[in-house]
Amino acid sequence: MAGPVQSIERAAAILRLLAGGPRRLGLGEVAASLGLAKGTAHGILRTLQHVDFVEQDAATGKYQLGAALLHLGTSYLDVNELRSRSINWADALAARSGEAVRLGTPLEGKVLVVHHVFRPDDSLQTLDVGSLLPLHASSLGKVLLAFGTAPFEQALESGLETYTRHTLVSPDRLSRALAEVRDHGWAAEIQEMSMGEAGISVPIRGHGGLVVGAIGLSGPVERICDNQDQPRPNLITLIREAARAISRDLGAARW
Repeated sequence: MAGPVQSIERAAAILRLLAGGPRRLGLGEVAASLGLAKGTAHGILRTLQHVDFVEQDAATGKYQLGAALLHLGTSYLDVNELRSRSINWADALAARSGEAVRLGTPLEGKVLVVHHVFRPDDSLQTLDVGSLLPLHASSLGKVLLAFGTAPFEQALESGLETYTRHTLVSPDRLSRALAEVRDHGWAAEIQEMSMGEAGISVPIRGHGGLVVGAIGLSGPVERICDNQDQPRPNLITLIREAARAISRDLGAARW
């Protein structure tokens, strides 16, 4: 029976080393820690970087685990951890904005609502935790699609169902809308899932900057949007601040 492959053992040792520390490591640190020649360590790191298992910081040249490696297993971020890290910030966001707050992650071609904070008033509201929302017709879903957390092709294969006359059911129009989400850093739904309702969402990031979920505000169009049917800038600011705080708690670098 063939013995272990040394290069794979060394690559695994580098990945364990990067996973075990709270900071990025330079080439010299990696080589010294594992007793490798710098040229050998550099070759392995370059290969791991090529397959996105390792990322190199452009400013410092130091290395950290990459997004592709984190995608290999769901253990990189448990949904319960995402929810627990977000609860306090979501409560504060609802109080500051006066609107309902929802937290979403992808599940089987939909958006699973894992946390929901009611609008802080006396209006009749229904708890959405556990609900599945369409990716293409919700602001939460557009964020997940735009940043690759939910596969765009899978959404197309499932069919772009029409909910209202504003729903984006053309793949080309949806693709253009997702490009705008990436450019702006936030997504909006304006009467696309329910007439009279609107929402704004932004990404939540984990280690390596990977988008692991989305947080959003939702409510009547006249509360979420201005008289030009554009999302209110102050609400965008509030929700982005909350997302940054949650992302920092999850280990994302500043963004």
